[in-house]
Amino acid sequence: MDLRALRERAGLKIIDVAHILECAESSIRNWEKGRTLPKMEVWQVFRMRDLYRCTEAELVLAVRKSMPTEQKEQEKPTE
Repeated sequence: MDLRALRERAGLKIIDVAHILECAESSIRNWEKGRTLPKMEVWQVFRMRDLYRCTEAELVLAVRKSMPTEQKEQEKPTE
């Protein structure tokens, strides 16, 4: 499940999430489309977790699933 799916499952609109997290709507859109990685303060991460009714692990997985494939490859640790 990606970030958009988590948001929609919680019945939230982008504008609602942006308002509650005190960030721009464009930031939420960019996170969902994998254009940028979320850069949030700790309180925002916990608030997003609560809004989306998920665990921290599910949130991390959703961020990874939202990223483009080439960006995922860059995130892998080298051996």
